Amino acid sequence: MTGRPGRAVEVWAPRAQRVRLRRPGHADVELARAEDGWWAAHIALAHGDEYGFVLGDGEQVRPDPRSRRQPRGVHEASVVDDPSRFGWTDAAWTGRQLAGGLVYELHVGTFTPEGTLDAAIGMFPHLVALGVTHVELLPVGAFNGEWNWGYDGVLWYAVHEAYGGPEGYCRFVDAAHGMGLAVVQDVVYNHLGSVGNYLPEFGPYLREGEGNTWGASVNLDEPAVRAYILDNVRMWFEDFHVDGLRLDAVHALRESGESPVHILTEIAAASDAVSAHVGRPLTLIAESDLNDAVMVLPREAGGHGLTAQWSDDWHHAVHVALTGETTGYYADFAALDALPKVWTRGFFHDGTYSSFRGRDHGAPLPVEVPAWRLVTYAQDHDQVGNRATGDRLSATLSADRLAVAAVLTLTAPGTPMLFQGEEWGATTPWQFFVSGLDDALAEATAAGRIAEFAQLGWDPAVVPDPSDPATFARSKLDWAEVDAPEHARLLDLYRRLARLRRERPELTDPDLAALSAEAFEAPGGRVYALGRGAARVLVNLSAAPWEVERRPGDEVWLATAEPAAGAETMVVPPDAAVVVGPAG
Repeated sequence: MTGRPGRAVEVWAPRAQRVRLRRPGHADVELARAEDGWWAAHIALAHGDEYGFVLGDGEQVRPDPRSRRQPRGVHEASVVDDPSRFGWTDAAWTGRQLAGGLVYELHVGTFTPEGTLDAAIGMFPHLVALGVTHVELLPVGAFNGEWNWGYDGVLWYAVHEAYGGPEGYCRFVDAAHGMGLAVVQDVVYNHLGSVGNYLPEFGPYLREGEGNTWGASVNLDEPAVRAYILDNVRMWFEDFHVDGLRLDAVHALRESGESPVHILTEIAAASDAVSAHVGRPLTLIAESDLNDAVMVLPREAGGHGLTAQWSDDWHHAVHVALTGETTGYYADFAALDALPKVWTRGFFHDGTYSSFRGRDHGAPLPVEVPAWRLVTYAQDHDQVGNRATGDRLSATLSADRLAVAAVLTLTAPGTPMLFQGEEWGATTPWQFFVSGLDDALAEATAAGRIAEFAQLGWDPAVVPDPSDPATFARSKLDWAEVDAPEHARLLDLYRRLARLRRERPELTDPDLAALSAEAFEAPGGRVYALGRGAARVLVNLSAAPWEVERRPGDEVWLATAEPAAGAETMVVPPDAAVVVGPAG
């Protein structure tokens, strides 16, 4: 069953000896077993019909693995949803390419006080004024409980009902396109949540005895499971009109090698086929821990052909430069050349030794790869939310250093991404939260977080309980902050930086060979001269003024603190950044 009306009921359930369709007010219907573990019945369901499957001789109703709507949660029956009923108004939308773009990552449940897709629409004018081009939503697939980061989804085809369900999602995308915003949806194909996951009762969706950090691995050696993923990719593009997918932790997509084509290559091919049909660019962004250009190299060159990938190396280098924090995986990025290296070469670990991993890691990024294929950020949901207290940079950095972070983020060679509230220095934390767990699992989850952070030297007393409703409430943005003077100044800086990036071609030039970078030790810190062709980003993170040679024809494009300028030099104040380039 696809969860869509007018089609025969079918479900892949090779582990079941018997499958019945159950609907309120109707007698059960026996499905006939077909080939390859599929079961089917020639019954056409209509939009709004409630239904579920009963496996074996029991009486428990299970939701459709391809359910399009779960109005009463992931443990209950499914409801047919017809996406063609929505009155789309985006026929003139031609899409947005990622190159030259500005991505904004948000979590529906904490982005607004209401925590819904409709409420998020009301914030689109803010995003447009900021200069955002792509809105990236954390996962919205149906999960157990009321609130969650979204990575514990168990029904990939259904939009979480509390957010607004499938119709609310259509309204969100349609409104975004009307404002000139592309929508990127974060999807999780490497694991399923532990509560409400009934797929193993139907068939071998997961690998027996093999898991990753988050649970059992998805069984990519099973053709029906691969089809389950590829059909989901097409659903987002075709039925929900989204413009891109962010693919979570693709390094956890494990194959035995039996398939002649990697699942990521298949996803890219499917995306390209839909793009050709709908006539607009479709984007695929990988979260990859591999530091391997295979993600973004063309399929003709032996790559997977994805559009871009996140760059944690960029985040780590910038975080260490700004904060001085060098624990855990930050240790290697204390090196003087860390920031210059990620600025000019994309990857810091490109075959070098990673002390956090205890081995050599990564491979060089070919200079032919356009710089925009790396999505770069100073903050994101993981790097904030996976801290013990979910503290943002605003919790520890001065206003001056937050301004420097803004400059580094929006002048970086990659495609910049902001995390919700970053643009005004939001003071609300973004913490790890879950709901709907039984007492034993909730206690185990909380204990696991405490133990994890204790190993890193955190005080267990400061680690919030993920199941406490207050943890979720604390993580909601406080939009009242935006108009406060100190927040308004930072927001204005982000807007000016985004405008500068649009106006100056040097700041979107994708040529890695045109980049340069130097770093120097200085009293109480370091200074950085970061080049983008004829433009330079001068960053003083030391305690003393920094005198820099002026180039003929240079003018100051933007400064977080006005430099003292002479005929041959300029002096950058401490904790300041200056963007300079050719006049005109």
